[in-house]
Amino acid sequence: MAKSAAPDPALVAQQLIEDARKGIFKSVYLLMGEEPYYTDRVAEVLAETVVPEESRDFNQTICYGADVNADAVMTAARRYPMFAERQLVMVREAQVMKDYEQLADYCANPLESTVLVICLRGAKADKRRALYKEAQRVGVVLEGVPVRDYEMPKWIKAYYASLGLKIEEEAVMLLAEFAGTDLTKIAVETEKMLRNLPEGTKVVRVEDIEENIGLSRQMSAYELCNALSERDAVKAFKIVSGMSSVKNFSLIPVIAMVYSHFYKLLRFLLLIAARPGASTTEKASLLGVSPYFLKDYEQARSLWNSRQCMSAIALLKEYDYRSKGGDGGDVDDGQLYKELVAKLLAL
Repeated sequence: MAKSAAPDPALVAQQLIEDARKGIFKSVYLLMGEEPYYTDRVAEVLAETVVPEESRDFNQTICYGADVNADAVMTAARRYPMFAERQLVMVREAQVMKDYEQLADYCANPLESTVLVICLRGAKADKRRALYKEAQRVGVVLEGVPVRDYEMPKWIKAYYASLGLKIEEEAVMLLAEFAGTDLTKIAVETEKMLRNLPEGTKVVRVEDIEENIGLSRQMSAYELCNALSERDAVKAFKIVSGMSSVKNFSLIPVIAMVYSHFYKLLRFLLLIAARPGASTTEKASLLGVSPYFLKDYEQARSLWNSRQCMSAIALLKEYDYRSKGGDGGDVDDGQLYKELVAKLLAL
């Protein structure tokens, strides 16, 4: 029997938040997973809504896994609220507790007047063991799953749409490059930016990202990809110089983006050869890019062939290995960056 698809954490989190704001709560929340954005949001809303502010001194216990054990948490959870309908017991960083699995004993028979929230930040409970099974039976489990790098543009656009905003394609790419797959980073920086934008702003431009988040599209891996596509050595090395001079510069995310660029360019070249009559929409869909960016691949098509793209991909794999210390050398990332770009342009 085929496995059913895992619940979308965005939809589960949204429902839990809506329910909490209506005063609808579960007895147990197990919030876990490698991506903490949605689990953090749910935990924050629960801390704001389970217990009225005026009675939190008596009925709200928020502790950290480093400071408690399972017995202490269960003792708190088994108390009855004082002059209130319910109490909140929340354990943050519960993965630090050596015995957090023992919380299954409480979850097997929870009090209706207690909302127990177990937060495993960046970690997961074993789905074969009792804690996960009991939490799922009597409450809810929310697992934050990492968003893949190629899914980030879509996620960013959906996130901005949830705020009632549109965002330009170039702004999406710049923001994705800046944050990688860190959803919380995007949310935090967006919140800061929106405070500075004029009231009533409906579209976020690339200039807004540059001015308020401190990024430069002229000194970005996105622009480097364009320079490589155009075989513009002057522009490419100007970008290399600017990016590598930044404090704590890391070559790894740059390689990831350039690798993705050449991989998509190779697919585009093979697609054109196999289906010369494909429409713009078909091409964009098969490549997994916005139609807006197809012009970049069309332009690169006259300067790169499939053999050169495969050589570029092999070179990027080699430098990814070297940037992670795989060759035992001590060349810094800035020097490796210059070498890599020079070799790519020479293909």
